Amino acid sequence: MTGDGMKYLFFDLDGTLTDPFEGIANSIEHALGRMGRPLPERDFLRRFIGPPLIPSFREYFGMTGEEAEAALGFYREYFSTRGLFENEPYPGIAEALRRIRAAGYVTAVATSKPEEFSRRILDHFGLAAYFDEICGASLDQSRTTKAEVIRALVGRLAERDGVSPDEIRRAAVMIGDRKHDAEGAALCGIPALGVLWGYGSGEELRGAGCGEVFAEPEDLAAYFCRGACGAV
Repeated sequence: MTGDGMKYLFFDLDGTLTDPFEGIANSIEHALGRMGRPLPERDFLRRFIGPPLIPSFREYFGMTGEEAEAALGFYREYFSTRGLFENEPYPGIAEALRRIRAAGYVTAVATSKPEEFSRRILDHFGLAAYFDEICGASLDQSRTTKAEVIRALVGRLAERDGVSPDEIRRAAVMIGDRKHDAEGAALCGIPALGVLWGYGSGEELRGAGCGEVFAEPEDLAAYFCRGACGAV
């Protein structure tokens, strides 16, 4: 797979555009404290970056569905006011996005993080201007998985550009740091590329079907820009 023929580039947020570990870890610790549960080793919380939170609370802390819903509410108490800004863009990501945009690609965000929070984060760090569309999970849990987010994004872009969803999918690629990005894209009939500056390994990403894996943002930009944007 190459960048040839690709027009729509879908980017994950956490672990791909920004490093959210401090804010997510603090928010989980706040939730566990509110529920009277012991705190795990902080490094354990890295596995929460990427997938939806309710399944993660159930899997990693053995919570019931009701307990996981409560934990999510407590998580958002902290995250919505403080945790979302305890975050930072990866070095080189803004420049990579600028080069990719200059080459004429349509860029969008597809994230399992709630859309409201995602927009605030991207605005705060000056990254929102690099994207034509930002699509995330819904706060009411009606849209949570990566596949659901990608389908919603495809629908928005199809309506915006006056084409069929199939036309968007045929010219789209998902870019992310975890297997959930590639697996969600595959469910939508879209290929995936992996990045190694986030929280997934090359083994995880290739095993999930990523056609290429990139070590640095500049490598990703070069893949799509090959002569088209040079040192623009």
